[in-house]
Amino acid sequence: LDADCRLYGFRGGPDGVIDNNAVLLTPDVIAPYRNTGGFDMIGSGRTKLATEKQFAKAVETCKALGIEALVIIGGDDSNTNACTLAEYCLRTGAGIQVIGCPKTIDGDLKNEWVETSFGFDTASKVYGELIGNILRDADSAKKYWHFIKLMGRSASHIALECALATHPNLTLVSEEVQAMRMSLGDVVDLIAMAIVERSNAGKNFGVCLIPEGLIEFIPEVGKLISELNELVDDSDGVKDSEEEERRVAQKLSAPSAEVFDSLPADIQQQLLMDRDSHGNVKVSQIETDKLLIHMVREKLEQMACDGTYSGTFTPQPHFFGYEGRCAPPSNFDANYCYALGYTTVALIATGKSGYLACVRSLTSPPAQWLPAGVPLASLMNIERRNKKDVPVIEKALVNLEGRPFRTFKASRNAWLLEDDYIYPGPIQYFGPPEICDGVTKTMQLESGEDCAHQA
Repeated sequence: LDADCRLYGFRGGPDGVIDNNAVLLTPDVIAPYRNTGGFDMIGSGRTKLATEKQFAKAVETCKALGIEALVIIGGDDSNTNACTLAEYCLRTGAGIQVIGCPKTIDGDLKNEWVETSFGFDTASKVYGELIGNILRDADSAKKYWHFIKLMGRSASHIALECALATHPNLTLVSEEVQAMRMSLGDVVDLIAMAIVERSNAGKNFGVCLIPEGLIEFIPEVGKLISELNELVDDSDGVKDSEEEERRVAQKLSAPSAEVFDSLPADIQQQLLMDRDSHGNVKVSQIETDKLLIHMVREKLEQMACDGTYSGTFTPQPHFFGYEGRCAPPSNFDANYCYALGYTTVALIATGKSGYLACVRSLTSPPAQWLPAGVPLASLMNIERRNKKDVPVIEKALVNLEGRPFRTFKASRNAWLLEDDYIYPGPIQYFGPPEICDGVTKTMQLESGEDCAHQA
């Protein structure tokens, strides 16, 4: 944004460094990207800014390109970067404004100011369509159990939203598993008993939704992962060395070593693979759906031997991830992004830095939405990252006392047996506003509205 309030775009390179090709963002330049999914216009990256040297380099790059205001678009980690960079710029008198913008399909950047992040509505509706297709197939073939892992690295917001929108037979919510201190064996028993209950009703088929981050929320496995994060020396992980794997395994506490030894070899290897930029296990690469299928099959075989199960179990694993992350946006997300864009420019124009752009009252018609800015520092707390306690924006997990989860909890026993499936179909763009412009079930319930379902 220059002195005349003209917008410039800069594409990020694969190493996170901005290139030198400034583009004046005229309507003609923006037109091919308008209301499309993805970040293909400016690129996307996961470079973590954490050191004084990195901050100084960012300032140097901005000054070389004549950038006076930097907008960082992303989730809790990206906006943690925005907060720390803004603090550095203010402390050093760099003269560069930094504004954050909430973007994550995970739905875990949420608080009293941020009702939802853009992308969550679109991704949930895309996944809802895919799940509806699987539900229809399950009810048609009547012989498959579908285990669907859904993107959402930590929080279970996507899984919960998709459950409310489609009514699958079984949905695991990571936060509930953690609160009940369920072991991996307990989770397997829960799934196995659901399969047995449906089999006794003559239904050897069903659909189970699994949050991507589930495995970290199982207390015993979470402890194992925490220990591994401390033991694995760098982001390269443990390479293909059996000796190195044994070295790491031998340093685990006795309970964690027992859990590690109980896991299939491929899951063990996935736990030892490359770390993310924060030094943590790449949970998305752990095939939780296949792990649960493996363990549930063993449990059902045991139950068949003792005469407590006589059905058939034919599982199908799925991972719905990137299919929803860059899909064409819903009407809600398109409108929301325009509002966030205007809010961001307003914050810059009034000299703000270290703020997060927000828009509130999102369940109302767009004309009644309320733009705002909240200091990023007010959202920070201390977490363990890369073996250190560091300030980060806290992830918003599913509230087990909130109305969305309570609504789900009140209905899930009926959904297990009654096959009360909902088939949302593809995102609608033209037609009645209640069909085309509606917000997620989660937001409706949080705002006190009743959830209406269209079959």
